[in-house]
Amino acid sequence: MKIVYSCFRGMFADNPRALYDALVARDDLDATHTWMCTAATQPTFPPGVTTVVYGTPESIGALESVDLVIANDCISREWQKSPGTTYLQTWHGTPLKRIHHDAPVREGWLTGPDKDVARWDMLLSPNPASTDRLRRAFGFSGPIPETGYPRNDVLSSPQRDGIRARVREELGIPDGTTAVLYTPTWRDNLVLDGAGGEQDFEFPIDMADFADRLGEDHVLLVRLHSIVAGRLEPMPGVPMIDVSGYADAAGLYLAADLMVTDYSSAMFDFAITGKPLLFFTYDLEHYRDDLRGFYFPLAEVAPGPLVRTSKELVTAIGDVEAITADNVDRYARFRETFCSLEDGHATDRVLDLLIPAGAPAPGSATAPTPEGDDVRADQ
Repeated sequence: MKIVYSCFRGMFADNPRALYDALVARDDLDATHTWMCTAATQPTFPPGVTTVVYGTPESIGALESVDLVIANDCISREWQKSPGTTYLQTWHGTPLKRIHHDAPVREGWLTGPDKDVARWDMLLSPNPASTDRLRRAFGFSGPIPETGYPRNDVLSSPQRDGIRARVREELGIPDGTTAVLYTPTWRDNLVLDGAGGEQDFEFPIDMADFADRLGEDHVLLVRLHSIVAGRLEPMPGVPMIDVSGYADAAGLYLAADLMVTDYSSAMFDFAITGKPLLFFTYDLEHYRDDLRGFYFPLAEVAPGPLVRTSKELVTAIGDVEAITADNVDRYARFRETFCSLEDGHATDRVLDLLIPAGAPAPGSATAPTPEGDDVRADQ
């Protein structure tokens, strides 16, 4: 059985990584595993992991000759899917902001992704609230099993305390220091202009104020979206660590003590931990009404307060215990809606769909092709 993995076109992470780890650990599966990478990310893969550079003829050849493709984003390259290949699209987040065909469309930008959607055999849904949104946004008519996300199993695992300690040590976070994880999404207007060129990246937190009021026992971990990672200018002398290149998002969620986000799907994963969430929504109306639009009103659903200025944000971080107490019921409703399937067994449910007990592996002569409408995996 040959398997190819694609994670954001070159990373060793996310849902594909969780499924890879589980498949490698299976004694009953004779498989070869190949990962898409880039020239920049290739050195970050562990020794012994087979890689091929995304977009090269070799990568196209790999895609066209495998039994199983596992990806968390559209593979926007020209390739011909073989009749015996199963393509699992895990996607990479519960949508708050409108995506794909539901988002404002830039002419021509969905041509490649739509061709890839046509290749999918199965699309995972992280929760019941997302299933219909994903189907409509992608125009996908195949099965969308509601399984939870494999990448999040570790957040409920018995190893989570040990992972927290290890990641904090790796990042140099002393005991007793409050780690604030900042996970902003990207802004379409700051990434692409009308000619397709890059524009500026804005960092909206006043780090001088953060350092003055919180810096003695707080550190800001900044994890930018992959589209804008690398644009954060160094800020010497302030309590900040750029963790945008840290592949293990779940490890960062465990290492952090609270999250600050805006409209990123990271909020839904972080809520599994039960730790506080703050929302820095300084451009709420512009993002909601002009750039993207939302699937639901954030202010009514968010499990924590929405703040509009950096000064308000720093104050909220310092008062997070009282804020947490004031939002217990909202947090519980949020978790019930979006985290009900995140019980630590999503990977098992996905593997049962891909390779049911006693069934032939994908690509074999007798392997079935997924068909039908929404399928909800047993919990």
